Amino acid sequence: MKIHNAELVISAAKEHQFPLGPFPEVALSGRSNVGKSSFINTLLTRKGLARTSQRPGKTQTLNFYIINDRFHFVDVPGYGYAKVSKKEREAWGRVMEGYIETRRQLKGVVQLIDSRHNPTEDDKMMYEWLKYHELPVIIVATKADKISKGKWDKHIKQIREGLQVKQEDPIILFSAETAQGKERAWKEITQLLFSKEERYFKEDEEQENDEEL
Repeated sequence: MKIHNAELVISAAKEHQFPLGPFPEVALSGRSNVGKSSFINTLLTRKGLARTSQRPGKTQTLNFYIINDRFHFVDVPGYGYAKVSKKEREAWGRVMEGYIETRRQLKGVVQLIDSRHNPTEDDKMMYEWLKYHELPVIIVATKADKISKGKWDKHIKQIREGLQVKQEDPIILFSAETAQGKERAWKEITQLLFSKEERYFKEDEEQENDEEL
């Protein structure tokens, strides 16, 4: 995926702030400090576009990034940070439920898991919740550079078994330091964003425009 432009459109705290329009989108979810910002910046080849909060777990907005004027990345609030109050967690929950349950543009979710450890209870709850809503999920196991290559299969297995990952949902080992997994992540995300029917529609539309010219 060649990135021509990428920018933050809005940080939305309420449903009425979500961008309008037909652009398909993929949400990115994970525990605080799992490396979501680094994942986004690595995929988009943009340093500092997605910024790590100085106070983990404090971000309460859905950050919409428009990519190549064709689709959105949606960075959703990190979960599992113990110091966040119950009231704040409930507020996040309401916004997230509204987004997941009603957002027609949402094609699937990238769930980031720290590859060094077994999935947490919060990780499991999030995956189960996404599958309850019948959403495709791409599991991205971050910080793979911290694990020796000989143990990669073992860590993938512990994530697969810990989350009880459905057969159709891929698991990708990823490192922001080495860009390992970047190309595969783009391949899986592109398949989520643009179905065969949408690609044909786009090709037909471009052909019609060429004919008019």
